[in-house]
Amino acid sequence: MGKTIQNEAEFSAIQELLAKKIDLSNRIAASEVETISGVDLAYWNKGECEYAVCCIVTIDCRSKNVIEITHNTDEITVPYISGFLSFRELPLVLSTYRLLEHKPDLLMFDGNGYLHHRHMGIATHAAIELDRPAVGIAKSYLKIEGVDFIMPENYMGAFTDIIINGEVSGRALRTRKDVKPVFVSCGNWVSLDTATEITLNLIHSESRQPLPIRLADIETRKIRSALLA
Repeated sequence: MGKTIQNEAEFSAIQELLAKKIDLSNRIAASEVETISGVDLAYWNKGECEYAVCCIVTIDCRSKNVIEITHNTDEITVPYISGFLSFRELPLVLSTYRLLEHKPDLLMFDGNGYLHHRHMGIATHAAIELDRPAVGIAKSYLKIEGVDFIMPENYMGAFTDIIINGEVSGRALRTRKDVKPVFVSCGNWVSLDTATEITLNLIHSESRQPLPIRLADIETRKIRSALLA
Protein backbone atom coordinates (compact mmCIF):
# COMPACT_ATOMS: atom_id res chain seq x y z
CA MET A 1 0.00 0.00 0.00
CA GLY A 2 3.03 2.28 0.31
CA LYS A 3 2.87 5.35 2.54
CA THR A 4 0.07 5.75 5.06
CA ILE A 5 -2.70 7.85 3.55
CA GLN A 6 -5.14 9.57 5.85
CA ASN A 7 -6.71 12.12 3.55
CA GLU A 8 -10.27 11.54 2.33
CA ALA A 9 -9.54 13.15 -1.04
CA GLU A 10 -6.68 10.71 -1.63
CA PHE A 11 -8.77 7.78 -0.48
CA SER A 12 -11.57 8.77 -2.85
CA ALA A 13 -9.21 9.24 -5.80
CA ILE A 14 -7.75 5.76 -5.28
CA GLN A 15 -11.22 4.22 -5.07
CA GLU A 16 -12.33 5.92 -8.28
CA LEU A 17 -9.22 4.64 -10.04
CA LEU A 18 -9.64 1.08 -8.77
CA ALA A 19 -13.37 1.08 -9.60
CA LYS A 20 -12.43 1.08 -13.28
CA LYS A 21 -11.07 -2.45 -12.78
CA ILE A 22 -14.35 -3.86 -11.46
CA ASP A 23 -15.64 -6.84 -13.45
CA LEU A 24 -18.76 -8.54 -12.12
CA SER A 25 -18.72 -11.41 -14.58
CA ASN A 26 -17.75 -14.87 -13.35
CA ARG A 27 -14.09 -15.75 -13.44
CA ILE A 28 -15.09 -19.13 -11.98
CA ALA A 29 -18.44 -20.93 -11.90
CA ALA A 30 -20.01 -21.82 -8.54
CA SER A 31 -19.63 -25.54 -9.31
CA GLU A 32 -15.88 -25.05 -9.88
CA VAL A 33 -15.18 -23.37 -6.55
CA GLU A 34 -13.40 -25.94 -4.39
CA THR A 35 -11.90 -23.79 -1.64
CA ILE A 36 -13.12 -20.59 0.00
CA SER A 37 -11.44 -18.44 2.62
CA GLY A 38 -13.41 -16.41 5.13
CA VAL A 39 -11.74 -13.19 6.28
CA ASP A 40 -12.49 -11.27 9.47
CA LEU A 41 -10.80 -8.76 11.79
CA ALA A 42 -11.14 -7.99 15.49
CA TYR A 43 -9.84 -4.84 17.19
CA TRP A 44 -8.66 -3.76 20.63
CA ASN A 45 -6.95 -0.77 22.22
CA LYS A 46 -3.73 -0.78 24.23
CA GLY A 47 -2.88 2.57 25.69
CA GLU A 48 -3.22 5.15 22.95
CA CYS A 49 -2.64 2.59 20.19
CA GLU A 50 -5.15 0.41 18.36
CA TYR A 51 -4.42 -3.12 17.25
CA ALA A 52 -6.21 -5.77 15.22
CA VAL A 53 -5.97 -9.44 14.40
CA CYS A 54 -6.94 -10.71 10.96
CA CYS A 55 -7.93 -14.36 10.61
CA ILE A 56 -8.36 -16.25 7.37
CA VAL A 57 -10.07 -19.64 7.55
CA THR A 58 -10.04 -21.76 4.40
CA ILE A 59 -12.50 -24.60 3.95
CA ASP A 60 -13.18 -27.31 1.40
CA CYS A 61 -16.54 -26.39 -0.12
CA ARG A 62 -17.71 -29.96 -0.55
CA SER A 63 -16.72 -31.54 2.77
CA LYS A 64 -16.95 -28.25 4.72
CA ASN A 65 -13.73 -29.29 6.46
CA VAL A 66 -11.19 -26.66 7.46
CA ILE A 67 -8.05 -26.78 5.34
CA GLU A 68 -6.06 -23.96 6.88
CA ILE A 69 -6.27 -21.28 9.55
CA THR A 70 -3.94 -18.31 9.39
CA HIS A 71 -3.78 -15.13 11.43
CA ASN A 72 -1.67 -12.03 11.84
CA THR A 73 -1.72 -9.05 14.19
CA ASP A 74 -0.53 -5.49 13.80
CA GLU A 75 -1.08 -1.93 14.93
CA ILE A 76 -3.79 -0.06 13.03
CA THR A 77 -2.63 3.41 12.03
CA VAL A 78 -5.37 4.48 9.62
CA PRO A 79 -8.34 6.08 11.41
CA TYR A 80 -11.91 4.98 10.82
CA ILE A 81 -13.54 7.12 8.13
CA SER A 82 -16.98 6.18 6.85
CA GLY A 83 -16.80 4.86 3.30
CA PHE A 84 -13.06 4.17 3.47
CA LEU A 85 -12.90 1.15 5.77
CA SER A 86 -10.82 -0.87 3.30
CA PHE A 87 -7.83 1.45 3.73
CA ARG A 88 -7.92 0.73 7.45
CA GLU A 89 -8.20 -3.05 7.13
CA LEU A 90 -6.49 -3.96 3.88
CA PRO A 91 -2.81 -3.77 4.94
CA LEU A 92 -3.41 -6.41 7.63
CA VAL A 93 -5.57 -8.50 5.28
CA LEU A 94 -2.79 -8.50 2.66
CA SER A 95 -0.06 -9.45 5.14
CA THR A 96 -2.22 -12.28 6.51
CA TYR A 97 -3.08 -13.53 3.02
CA ARG A 98 0.62 -13.78 2.20
CA LEU A 99 0.97 -16.33 5.01
CA LEU A 100 -1.46 -18.77 3.39
CA GLU A 101 -0.01 -22.02 2.09
CA HIS A 102 -3.12 -22.72 0.01
CA LYS A 103 -4.53 -19.85 -2.07
CA PRO A 104 -8.33 -20.15 -2.20
CA ASP A 105 -10.53 -20.10 -5.28
CA LEU A 106 -12.63 -17.36 -3.70
CA LEU A 107 -12.57 -15.02 -0.69
CA MET A 108 -15.51 -14.08 1.53
CA PHE A 109 -15.44 -10.92 3.61
CA ASP A 110 -17.54 -9.86 6.57
CA GLY A 111 -18.42 -6.56 4.89
CA ASN A 112 -19.50 -5.02 1.61
CA GLY A 113 -18.19 -5.15 -1.91
CA TYR A 114 -20.03 -3.45 -4.77
CA LEU A 115 -22.71 -2.26 -2.33
CA HIS A 116 -20.74 0.87 -1.43
CA HIS A 117 -20.86 4.59 -2.14
CA ARG A 118 -18.15 4.21 -4.81
CA HIS A 119 -18.54 0.41 -5.30
CA MET A 120 -15.31 -0.11 -3.38
CA GLY A 121 -16.09 -1.96 -0.17
CA ILE A 122 -13.42 -4.16 1.43
CA ALA A 123 -14.40 -7.21 -0.67
CA THR A 124 -13.91 -5.34 -3.94
CA HIS A 125 -10.76 -3.52 -2.90
CA ALA A 126 -9.17 -6.72 -1.63
CA ALA A 127 -10.23 -8.71 -4.70
CA ILE A 128 -8.46 -6.25 -6.98
CA GLU A 129 -5.32 -6.09 -4.82
CA LEU A 130 -5.12 -9.89 -4.52
CA ASP A 131 -6.31 -10.69 -8.05
CA ARG A 132 -8.80 -13.15 -6.58
CA PRO A 133 -12.62 -13.46 -6.88
CA ALA A 134 -14.37 -12.25 -3.73
CA VAL A 135 -17.80 -11.78 -2.17
CA GLY A 136 -18.93 -9.39 0.55
CA ILE A 137 -21.47 -10.58 3.16
CA ALA A 138 -22.53 -7.80 5.54
CA LYS A 139 -24.62 -8.32 8.66
CA SER A 140 -25.96 -4.74 8.67
CA TYR A 141 -27.26 -2.60 5.84
CA LEU A 142 -25.27 0.27 4.39
CA LYS A 143 -27.80 2.84 3.19
CA ILE A 144 -26.66 4.60 0.02
CA GLU A 145 -28.41 7.53 -1.65
CA GLY A 146 -31.18 7.20 0.94
CA VAL A 147 -32.24 3.83 -0.52
CA ASP A 148 -33.74 1.33 1.92
CA PHE A 149 -33.80 -2.39 1.25
CA ILE A 150 -37.03 -4.36 0.94
CA MET A 151 -37.30 -7.15 3.48
CA PRO A 152 -37.29 -10.55 1.72
CA GLU A 153 -39.95 -13.15 2.48
CA ASN A 154 -39.44 -15.42 5.45
CA TYR A 155 -37.87 -18.53 3.95
CA MET A 156 -34.35 -19.63 3.21
CA GLY A 157 -33.18 -18.34 -0.17
CA ALA A 158 -35.68 -15.47 -0.39
CA PHE A 159 -34.07 -12.24 -1.55
CA THR A 160 -34.74 -8.74 -2.78
CA ASP A 161 -32.35 -6.81 -4.97
CA ILE A 162 -31.03 -3.46 -3.80
CA ILE A 163 -31.35 -1.01 -6.67
CA ILE A 164 -29.47 2.28 -6.48
CA ASN A 165 -29.52 4.77 -9.35
CA GLY A 166 -31.19 2.17 -11.55
CA GLU A 167 -28.49 -0.44 -10.93
CA VAL A 168 -28.54 -3.59 -8.82
CA SER A 169 -25.81 -3.00 -6.25
CA GLY A 170 -26.45 -5.87 -3.88
CA ARG A 171 -29.01 -8.24 -2.44
CA ALA A 172 -30.83 -8.70 0.86
CA LEU A 173 -30.75 -12.47 1.31
CA ARG A 174 -32.62 -14.58 3.84
CA THR A 175 -30.17 -17.37 4.63
CA ARG A 176 -32.40 -18.99 7.27
CA LYS A 177 -36.06 -18.78 8.19
CA ASP A 178 -36.93 -16.49 11.10
CA VAL A 179 -33.57 -14.70 11.10
CA LYS A 180 -32.51 -11.30 9.79
CA PRO A 181 -31.20 -11.21 6.22
CA VAL A 182 -27.58 -10.66 5.28
CA PHE A 183 -26.50 -8.29 2.53
CA VAL A 184 -24.65 -9.89 -0.35
CA SER A 185 -22.63 -7.90 -2.84
CA CYS A 186 -19.99 -8.84 -5.37
CA GLY A 187 -16.37 -8.21 -4.60
CA ASN A 188 -14.99 -8.76 -8.08
CA TRP A 189 -14.93 -11.44 -10.79
CA VAL A 190 -18.16 -13.00 -9.56
CA SER A 191 -21.79 -12.30 -10.43
CA LEU A 192 -24.44 -11.57 -7.83
CA ASP A 193 -26.35 -14.75 -8.70
CA THR A 194 -23.18 -16.82 -8.26
CA ALA A 195 -22.36 -15.04 -5.01
CA THR A 196 -25.87 -15.84 -3.76
CA GLU A 197 -25.63 -19.51 -4.75
CA ILE A 198 -22.27 -19.94 -3.05
CA THR A 199 -23.48 -18.19 0.09
CA LEU A 200 -26.57 -20.37 0.45
CA ASN A 201 -24.49 -23.52 -0.04
CA LEU A 202 -22.35 -22.58 2.95
CA ILE A 203 -24.96 -21.66 5.54
CA HIS A 204 -24.49 -23.42 8.86
CA SER A 205 -27.43 -24.34 11.06
CA GLU A 206 -26.11 -22.14 13.89
CA SER A 207 -25.59 -18.90 11.97
CA ARG A 208 -27.07 -16.71 9.25
CA GLN A 209 -23.54 -16.12 7.95
CA PRO A 210 -21.80 -18.53 5.56
CA LEU A 211 -19.47 -20.99 7.26
CA PRO A 212 -16.09 -19.47 6.21
CA ILE A 213 -16.99 -16.06 7.67
CA ARG A 214 -18.51 -17.58 10.81
CA LEU A 215 -15.36 -19.61 11.44
CA ALA A 216 -13.12 -16.59 10.81
CA ASP A 217 -15.20 -14.55 13.27
CA ILE A 218 -14.87 -17.25 15.94
CA GLU A 219 -11.13 -17.41 15.37
CA THR A 220 -10.56 -13.65 15.61
CA ARG A 221 -12.49 -13.46 18.88
CA LYS A 222 -10.54 -16.40 20.29
CA ILE A 223 -7.17 -14.94 19.39
CA ARG A 224 -8.07 -11.47 20.63
CA SER A 225 -9.17 -12.92 23.96
CA ALA A 226 -5.91 -14.86 24.26
CA LEU A 227 -3.83 -11.78 23.49
CA LEU A 228 -5.72 -9.70 26.06
CA ALA A 229 -5.56 -12.35 28.78
